[in-house]
Amino acid sequence: MNIVNNTLNIKKILKILPHRYPFLLIDQVIKFEKFKYLQAIKNCTVNEPYFQGHFPNEPIFPGVLIVEAMAQAAGILIHKSLGKLNINKLYHFVGIDNTRFKKIVIPGDQMFIEVTILKSNKNILVFKNIALVNNNIICKSDIRFAKKYLF
Repeated sequence: MNIVNNTLNIKKILKILPHRYPFLLIDQVIKFEKFKYLQAIKNCTVNEPYFQGHFPNEPIFPGVLIVEAMAQAAGILIHKSLGKLNINKLYHFVGIDNTRFKKIVIPGDQMFIEVTILKSNKNILVFKNIALVNNNIICKSDIRFAKKYLF
């Protein structure tokens, strides 16, 4: 496998993803291979707003945000594979399959997100995703993106 050890810091990620605080869920990209694989990091800090209500006495990173972080990592891989995206041909997150949560994520954890392209055709991309903390699987999911043509 020819993986490029090319880190993307937060400044570069902000140029790729439209998401902003508190919904930007990727802090760093540490590896990627065009059209195949990307590994990213999400640092989970107690200062993040969802920990105040999820749950006040026992903060847990929301599972739906783990899946969103996976989708954002996949979006970065799409961008890094295709280069500058044509605004008239965007990919949209359109499906989630086979999602399983194995453990919880708490403040102080560093979540590693791995996305791998399983299937690609003209209009659909399917990704296999794994989130890990301390080399333990937290979540597995398959997500689907579809090319959307804007008129």
